[in-house]
Amino acid sequence: MRAIQAARPGGPDVLEVVDLPAPVPGPGEVLVDVAVAGVNFIDTYRRGGVYPQSFPHVPGVEGAGVVRALGDDVAGVAVGDRVAWFDAPGSYAEQVVVPADRTLAVPDGIDLPTAAALALQGLTAHYLVDSSFPVGPGHDVLVHAGAGGVGLLLTQLAVARGGRVVSTVSSDAKAALARDAGAAEALRYDLLDDLTTELPSLVRDLVPEGVAAVYDGVGRTTFDASLACLAVRGTLVLFGGSSGQVPPFDLQRLNTGGSLFVTRPTLAHHVRTRGELLERSDELFRLARIGALRARIGLTVPLEDAASAHAALEGRRTTGKVLLEVRPDLA
Repeated sequence: MRAIQAARPGGPDVLEVVDLPAPVPGPGEVLVDVAVAGVNFIDTYRRGGVYPQSFPHVPGVEGAGVVRALGDDVAGVAVGDRVAWFDAPGSYAEQVVVPADRTLAVPDGIDLPTAAALALQGLTAHYLVDSSFPVGPGHDVLVHAGAGGVGLLLTQLAVARGGRVVSTVSSDAKAALARDAGAAEALRYDLLDDLTTELPSLVRDLVPEGVAAVYDGVGRTTFDASLACLAVRGTLVLFGGSSGQVPPFDLQRLNTGGSLFVTRPTLAHHVRTRGELLERSDELFRLARIGALRARIGLTVPLEDAASAHAALEGRRTTGKVLLEVRPDLA
């Protein structure tokens, strides 16, 4: 099978097309023909060696496709089923092995690219607004990178729950996308000379007491500004670090800032059981089927162009979801 492999840690240029033996599903696993694979920042962290990873390795953890074969002791999944997944290493390939109990059955009315776009990023957006800081009527929240894959989905879910969203974006085009997703305001943080002081001032012009929560997947460059945007007893939800990891900080800042809360969640802890996983994914697919949740696919490139997809993602040149087209005949 064709696959993308990173032979060593490095930039996008270390990604190359290789031929590898097709994987074999073990007990409790299914073999899937991959239609599309999702591209996420975690793939770039692993490729670059930021996260511990053995080399060579096939990047990718997310995608959607059609079940080709079953391992032993698999129930509830059949050959020919359309499925999506969010945690199957080696997804930048024509075939991948996925634990059967982590597959998401794709319902009629949802195409495979949309299902892939709602897997990792959709589940992430769901737990952020449902569990990390449950958004409700009257809540003002700040969403960084509001035109990104998670940002657009998170905005829609927060607004549907009665929240008011202020987004930060890096271009007028991205501001338009954020507003189209339901954001009340979109602030151009790329135009600010001092993000830490200027952004909180802009946010408090809109929400004088500060926002109830900040959803921050950017990390190092936005963290200080995020804290300063919060209302008393506000919550900073730090769910990523696309600009780099946040260094250690003095917890006393939470006291002086207004008895603030900071949490660093991850998806794995919010889909620990099959029941919790299906509860979240069923709601996402239901909303998508009725048109109440739109997954924007901003960039689709062939599998062999994975390096260009990584470069675009890291260069902040993407909006919405980035996908690799692996088997167009299946999508």
